[in-house]
Amino acid sequence: MTQPLIVYRSLRQHALSTLITAGGIALAAGLLMTVWRVKVESQAAFTQTSAGFDAVLGARGSKLQLVLNAIFHLEASPGNVAAADAEAIRRHPMVKTAIPIAVGDNLRGFRLVGTVPDLFTGVEYAPGRKYAIEAGGRLFAADQREAVAGSFAAQRLGLRVGSVFRPFHGLNFDPKAEHAEEFTVTGILAPTNTPADRVIWLPLRGIQTMAGHDPKAATDVSAVLLQLRTPTAGFMLDMLYNKQGNRLTFAFPVGAIMAELFGKISWFDRVLELVAYLVALVAAGSVLASIYNSMSARQRDLAILRALGARRRTVFGAVVAEATVIGALGALAGLAAHFALYAGVAGLIRAQTGVVLTPWAFHQVLVLCPLAMTALCALGGIVPAVKAYRTPVAETIAPVS
Repeated sequence: MTQPLIVYRSLRQHALSTLITAGGIALAAGLLMTVWRVKVESQAAFTQTSAGFDAVLGARGSKLQLVLNAIFHLEASPGNVAAADAEAIRRHPMVKTAIPIAVGDNLRGFRLVGTVPDLFTGVEYAPGRKYAIEAGGRLFAADQREAVAGSFAAQRLGLRVGSVFRPFHGLNFDPKAEHAEEFTVTGILAPTNTPADRVIWLPLRGIQTMAGHDPKAATDVSAVLLQLRTPTAGFMLDMLYNKQGNRLTFAFPVGAIMAELFGKISWFDRVLELVAYLVALVAAGSVLASIYNSMSARQRDLAILRALGARRRTVFGAVVAEATVIGALGALAGLAAHFALYAGVAGLIRAQTGVVLTPWAFHQVLVLCPLAMTALCALGGIVPAVKAYRTPVAETIAPVS
């Protein structure tokens, strides 16, 4: 009897324990790969997403809150920037482009952001990529109650060119806080795979002059998105606003500020990794226990194989191979579990932040983790293999009475 046939028959005979053990390995491998990829790729996606801007100017407060509000459309605005301050930064010789934004309203949970048409006509949200309006639509007019819907928001809300809607006051949806003003959708933004896809864009004045807003702040903005002429300009403006001034906050550079966020929550990543490693160790231990415990019931079978001419190393190799096959089956199932888990997590991140993660993108952990799990299970099979190797033929097959 050949070694592969011995392994096949043993796996078939112990199919239930094999499936349970392989399932544990699949769970461990899938969880470990998902935790690793979400950590690495989400951090890269968030730190590289800047909407094409170098810095943000906003009210005095947290730089992180300012970036999350202005770039990722997640946090509440820390306050307003006076029209004079917005105009001053726009005219500053170190500033190449200044785009004001205003927030404070929503449409059934999707944020409304007021801005100027220059955001869509003159800014590259990524190198070589500009915003575009899908066929059949156009950009809103700055002096009209019109809107351009991000692709994801339009899909979820069922908006299309010609749709008319009424905004709701506040960043959180409250059906009792509906505004009287009506806005008409003039275009749908082509997908950008950025937070802009989750936003409904209005003319700046449309947000500022909406009923229910403070008329004294009708010319204020929530933040100003900035493109700088030189890298050194960021440090000089940081000195001007953050070190010498006390009214406004200059958030620069955007990527470094987001990296600080991930540094603050790194402990959570380590906890998830630890859980995944523990699950992996438990799965490998279950391989060892499953095969080792079956050795007692299979000692006579192994002794008969030895009596029929099977060598010790053949039996030893068969047991290690069985553990390896169980590990490989679990690792392959783990890949399937990983892609299902990752697709769910990526969908949740996109729905909540607009940042897109690609489930099918290659990452080295997709190769290293299955190989490591298979090797770990092979090591777990050595102990029962040694027991099978040492099985005494004469004593085992001798009659009991």
